[in-house]
Amino acid sequence: MSSQLTATPSDIPLQNLYQLLQPVTVPSTSPRAKFSNWGKSFYCTPLAVFEPENEFQCELVLELARREGKIVKAVGVGHSPSDLACTNEYMLRTTKLNRLLEHSCLPGNSKVNVEKRYIVAQSGITLHDLHAQLALYGLAMMNVGSISDQTLAGIVTTATHGSGIEYGVMSTHVMGLTLLLADGTRAFCSRNERPDLFIASICGLGATGLILSIQLQVEPAFRLKETQESIPFDDFMRRYDKLVHSAQHVRFWWYPASDTVRCSYSDRSKEARNPASSWWRHTFLGFHVTQLLLFIARYFLFLNTWISRYACWLNEAPTVGVDDGHIIFNVDCRYPQHTTEWAVPYEKSQSCLRELWAWLEEESQDRNGIRPHVPIEIRFSSADDIWLSPSNGQRTCWIGVVQYKPYGFNVPYRRYFNGYENIVARHHGRPHWAKAHQLQPDALRALYPRFDDFRKVIEDVDPNGLFRNEYLQRHIMGLPVSGRIFKLRQV
Repeated sequence: MSSQLTATPSDIPLQNLYQLLQPVTVPSTSPRAKFSNWGKSFYCTPLAVFEPENEFQCELVLELARREGKIVKAVGVGHSPSDLACTNEYMLRTTKLNRLLEHSCLPGNSKVNVEKRYIVAQSGITLHDLHAQLALYGLAMMNVGSISDQTLAGIVTTATHGSGIEYGVMSTHVMGLTLLLADGTRAFCSRNERPDLFIASICGLGATGLILSIQLQVEPAFRLKETQESIPFDDFMRRYDKLVHSAQHVRFWWYPASDTVRCSYSDRSKEARNPASSWWRHTFLGFHVTQLLLFIARYFLFLNTWISRYACWLNEAPTVGVDDGHIIFNVDCRYPQHTTEWAVPYEKSQSCLRELWAWLEEESQDRNGIRPHVPIEIRFSSADDIWLSPSNGQRTCWIGVVQYKPYGFNVPYRRYFNGYENIVARHHGRPHWAKAHQLQPDALRALYPRFDDFRKVIEDVDPNGLFRNEYLQRHIMGLPVSGRIFKLRQV
């Protein structure tokens, strides 16, 4: 058996291939043999689930899939609120591929290049773990989204974003990738080496190959000083452009029921740590009491308006806090949830927000109208040249809506999300790739000028569709795969 650890996977007899994979194959009786995303909104039971611990085992999984004609879907922690990570065939969990890698080109075989400010990490490392590792070297990620639960490959393949009108999506910080391609070969790509493969992969939805490692640009560790205030929606709209450009990282939470916007402005600071959080308001009242109220409101929908006002009241006081950058960037996602988010061209964002306001105001006058119980999150990113990035060619305003699921119980959301999507689509919005949407290739082709270039790359490097799970078949290839195939309710 040991002699086969250095063998070419294609030379290994099938029975021996099974034996080599047995230690990393999740038993069918294990809870880990089934998958649900973090929001508990999509579920699947793959034919087999593998948890490789090294790159050779990844090669073996792909070899088995090629021989048996199966699809392989790489999955991190499953935080995407869509079926992007789901499959009924082979699932490859990357959570044990979670280390900073030694870079042989660096003196002393160091894991990081502090002077040139980059690191090389395996694809399955979570951002939480990456923050801790970077801190040991006095480094930090340049921009982070609202959570750090995801894997590094997960944020790269979906062009996940933070906020800051002068900061790109996090995929723009990637300097190079090492991929395991569908034919079993390895490929390093960057803007200088195989640039088309690189640009396709840094927002590639996992379609170009299995990401083994990521070379990521970082910066010296920093603290952020965050100032928050609440202002009326009309004041927010009147001062909109000035507010967006008032700090390095700006984001807003709009409470339609209160006609109020909570504003967050963050800049790098050398001040001492001074967290602004309050256990009583943010944990006891903001988490536990709010969740109980949301549960009750499942049966008495009119309470959602009052709950939204209550949540707004909890956060109305001005605050100033200083903490490590990733701590300020992150927020508490609180509960499982339904969520969707679209990227609207910045130049159209004000008119889009005003139309959303008018629609929700009309709904509030209808006794059977929609009653959002969670604020609408508004963030920003600069333009980039990544083919499938929602910020491709344009500065972007990200508008996200959420419906919480208290204690994991379902809540109405479809009518709210459909109305929202109709409005953002009219303003040339592009959906966040990690979140559920209904767009097919023709619609995506109209939104992304390089969509067909992306298709060409994946057809070249994966002609047999080894990495094309049901999500990719539906949205990229246009096959008739239901958007509810991985829902508990199929209608």
